[in-house]
Amino acid sequence: MEGLNKIAILTSGGDAPGMNSAIRAVVYSATGAGIEVVGILRGYEGLIDWETIPLTRETVRNINNRGGTILYSSRSERFLEKKYQQQAVNHLKRNQIDALVVIGGDGSLRGAIDLKKEGVNVMCIPGTIDRDVCCTEYTIGFDTAANSATEAIDKIRDSSVSHGRCSVVEVMGRKRGYIALWAGMAASADAILLPEKWDGNYEPLLQSLQQHYDEGRKDYLVVVAEGITNAPELAELIRERTGIESRVSVLGYIQRGGNPTAKDRMYGSLMGAYSVELLTKGKVGRIVAIKQDLLVDYKLDEALSIQNNQLDSFQYDLSLRLSE
Repeated sequence: MEGLNKIAILTSGGDAPGMNSAIRAVVYSATGAGIEVVGILRGYEGLIDWETIPLTRETVRNINNRGGTILYSSRSERFLEKKYQQQAVNHLKRNQIDALVVIGGDGSLRGAIDLKKEGVNVMCIPGTIDRDVCCTEYTIGFDTAANSATEAIDKIRDSSVSHGRCSVVEVMGRKRGYIALWAGMAASADAILLPEKWDGNYEPLLQSLQQHYDEGRKDYLVVVAEGITNAPELAELIRERTGIESRVSVLGYIQRGGNPTAKDRMYGSLMGAYSVELLTKGKVGRIVAIKQDLLVDYKLDEALSIQNNQLDSFQYDLSLRLSE
């Protein structure tokens, strides 16, 4: 990209382990090509108010193992309004920013589309633990979140076995159930409830638990994505219908935190470096993605128009077989 002298980078929406690896790779790749990097704090909120820090190799050298994001993050209601979008655009122009790298989930990436419409050169990296950006097979943060959930569920199950009860564990995933699917399968759950497959009918779950109970089983594990139902109500329903003592654990934000796994650090680094490579080749308005374990890129508008609410069918079918 001719005249690429200064770029900015922000992280927006829910934080995801591995975002710092992407930031680090962007800075190293850009500065290695003689490009100045500006970090925008607090996502689109910081872009509106122009809260920035200079990013150099020294400032990002040891951030690879840190969870969260050194640039902080937020969800900006103001950015939905045109006047604040224009304020953000004006800041970028006045400060001679040639391109903006946005790291975040679906909502953050759609904010980048708004900037693109105003003439801003954007490059996007999918960072979200929910793995809900449909154009890519992987999003930064998912692996760490799935591992964190699995580790917590393993510990909860130990207590279920000791007390002979049912544990209902709620994990993140309002619209996508990949964390529940992977953590549930990894922890040998007796049932996994997913938004993509939920029809509102508890009967198959209750009948399965009752059958196991009648056969002499003492402990049970149900993993449910947060978008399905109220976990305490489900636990109470299980107790009322089956007589099985039930307890609820809501894992919450522990899934977002912690040191990123090697996979998230690696993919974050690859995606960050690739975004700069695309910019230096003159590509803008793109999103970096993973397809069959390879780095690819798509037009941002087209990529986010893909609506796919289906889980991998083999993974889902296997989860059913393994919980029989």
